[in-house]
Amino acid sequence: MTGTAIGRVETLRPDNSVRTPPHRRRRLTVKSVGGQVLLYGTLALLALIYIYPFLVQVATSFKSDAEAAADPISLFPQTLTFAAYERLFANSDFPLWFANSAIVTIVVTLGRVFFVSLAGYALARLNFRGRGVIFALVVAVMAVPGVVLLIPKFLVLNQLGLYNSYAGMIIPLLVDAAGVFIMKNFFESIPVSVEEQARIDGAGSFRVFWSVVLPMARPALITIIILSFQGSWNELSHFIVSTQSPELTTLTKGVASLASGQLSQGTQYPLKLAAAALMTIPVAVLFFIFQKRIMNTTEGAVKG
Repeated sequence: MTGTAIGRVETLRPDNSVRTPPHRRRRLTVKSVGGQVLLYGTLALLALIYIYPFLVQVATSFKSDAEAAADPISLFPQTLTFAAYERLFANSDFPLWFANSAIVTIVVTLGRVFFVSLAGYALARLNFRGRGVIFALVVAVMAVPGVVLLIPKFLVLNQLGLYNSYAGMIIPLLVDAAGVFIMKNFFESIPVSVEEQARIDGAGSFRVFWSVVLPMARPALITIIILSFQGSWNELSHFIVSTQSPELTTLTKGVASLASGQLSQGTQYPLKLAAAALMTIPVAVLFFIFQKRIMNTTEGAVKG
């Protein structure tokens, strides 16, 4: 008993804290250092290969037509010029294209987030007849190539009188099968007990969805926002079959017309790549903003 007491006293510090064993430093060997250098070198090479076309795009937009044709992959223009951007805004309807894309993308993103979250919650929580069949149809729609639906879209829009209108451009994009699938799986991961207290207090299904469940689905909502914004901003095939009016031309259709040589003859690499560079800015900004939100949300969930 005395030996046990002495051993216990020896293992305690004066501040009654348990003595922890010293931290062993990891030994760095030539083999481990060489492996890390090889790994980071490979990753840097892959990153350079991935980002190099974008750097060429930005650099070429500041070149003259002659220099872009003579040395198209150089990252450093010999003569820095903004002629491509000036010609883009002065000789084309680029501001109108940008405005149309912004209107359609914002409305589609907000509408899609609302409707796919509603549909996902209904399929995950509400018990109604035919729920399994509806979900199977949603999954089946995901397997159908979008190009197959182009002619039926045109016929339906034309029959309903929505052709050549903002409504015809927006309404068919308000619901996405992949978004419904994502939201349904996320709602199923939330415990049902979270909703029971609200139902005991007399809240209905929509109130429980809006006030209790939806705030908890922030990571999934941010994912849907990014996918919806990117998808509708870069959409081309649907806008081809839904509108023909020049006043409703979006950025994708406008840039495609530039690539076919609408303004003048010649390659016009700086003009085309300047339009493409400006087109990528909103998507890149949105992604970096919400990427931080996703990281913060995940850290908060882990700490909780």
